Amino acid sequence: MMPLNNSWLQTKENPATVPVADIPVLDYSAFAAHVDELLLDKANHCLSYFAYPCADKFRFICCMASDKSHSILVFSHEQPNDKNLVLESLSARRFSLHVFERDIHEKYGIEFAGHPWLKPLRFPKNSRLKLADYPFYSIESDELHEVGVGPIHAGIIEPGHFRFICNGEKVLHLEIQLGYQHRGIEKLFLESNTLLQRSVLSESISGDSVIGHALCHASLTEALAGKAISNNLAAERIIALELERIAMHIGDTAGLCTDIAYQFGQVVNEALRTIVINTTQFWCGNRFGKGLIRPLGSHYPLTAEIIQKIQANLGEVKERYSQITDRMFTMPSVLSRFEGIGKVSTQQALLTGAVGMAARSANLKRDIRWSHPFQYYKNLAYEPALFPKGDVWSRAKLREKEVELSIAVINRLLDFIKNRCSTETPVQELNFQPGTFAISLTEGWRGEICHAAITDEKGRIVYYQVNDPSLHNWMSLALALRGVEISDFPINNKSFNLSYCGHDL
Repeated sequence: MMPLNNSWLQTKENPATVPVADIPVLDYSAFAAHVDELLLDKANHCLSYFAYPCADKFRFICCMASDKSHSILVFSHEQPNDKNLVLESLSARRFSLHVFERDIHEKYGIEFAGHPWLKPLRFPKNSRLKLADYPFYSIESDELHEVGVGPIHAGIIEPGHFRFICNGEKVLHLEIQLGYQHRGIEKLFLESNTLLQRSVLSESISGDSVIGHALCHASLTEALAGKAISNNLAAERIIALELERIAMHIGDTAGLCTDIAYQFGQVVNEALRTIVINTTQFWCGNRFGKGLIRPLGSHYPLTAEIIQKIQANLGEVKERYSQITDRMFTMPSVLSRFEGIGKVSTQQALLTGAVGMAARSANLKRDIRWSHPFQYYKNLAYEPALFPKGDVWSRAKLREKEVELSIAVINRLLDFIKNRCSTETPVQELNFQPGTFAISLTEGWRGEICHAAITDEKGRIVYYQVNDPSLHNWMSLALALRGVEISDFPINNKSFNLSYCGHDL
């Protein structure tokens, strides 16, 4: 970690730790100017911006990712702990920050003057507002009508309300209301007293991203304790992460087929997804990988038998998935429902702060595996796939390409491990460095997962922040619906497949 112009700390480590006392504290005008300048460069984006109470003041910490230098920039400002505190909004100029300022406003009541969208983000239990009071945007016109979808849906999915403003069948505006299942995840991280409790909690942040969040948490925990792991364990973790990515992408391919009534594609992809999640179950006893990732070790090291099973199953999946996607993407009836539907431009993805798949399908190169390598990715030169059109076709094709890339990564790592399984076993207790800020990044299957924590002078965690990729990407879904038929909503929604609970926390 090294200071740069006394304005921020810069690190190329992921995960990274730094003494809280070493983070530069700027006055708010200088802080805002730095944020503004950094976000002028499309190679930079905000990983996290949060506030926490510290004695008689609020400490605000901002973490920016630089894809050019493959580093993280950390800087801060402080404000009095005043219930009437008002700050000039940064989102008015850099809209990608709107979710962070809304989160701070919701937690502490801090006002952001000039914020373009200062609406409830999650409705925590102690919120002054109630779900029924959500201030939807509306347009007064005799020619327009509103359509509400949810929060209770026909399928077995989580709750979220979608309010459309339409001219006939054409969508002019979509607003998405979330916050129906706020669980207090971040508060529970502070109340959990053991590593095991926090590890299990991390697996419950988003049920289809068990490995992604558990890995991000384990990495952060190890960094706070100043502990390192072997290359073999790091490689095993990446294999698990990429198995999760393959399973979810193939499952979403099945969902896309469902939404266009292509039943053959649906059942084939569902069967292939089952093979992948059953492979994870063969490895650790749970189809979604619960219990597989633990700090500093594993109860389920890769054995020769498990390696053979993974290789055999992925060989079958690769062949059969290639066959069904070749068929899908050459069928006029499929292409007519995919191509040109739900477009998000590169500029829109940039302005809204899109990450992961939502960004890469709009030709915006955002991938932590490439920009800020973690675990065994530090030893791989990963190059992410990009698609230029930002439509349903691009989001579907990106899934196809990433399945191919993930299988290649897994096979490469299995060749590295061979019969040398990891020998580390999980620990039950760790002593954390006192007065420390830590940040950990993982590229989950949806995109960038970010966990951050702060310890006090006794090494106790006093603040924990979770950012799921869905937090950044819901606005992209809203923009994708503009100008399309309302009947195209299901396929657009599935093409993003964002997490309600990952957002609500």
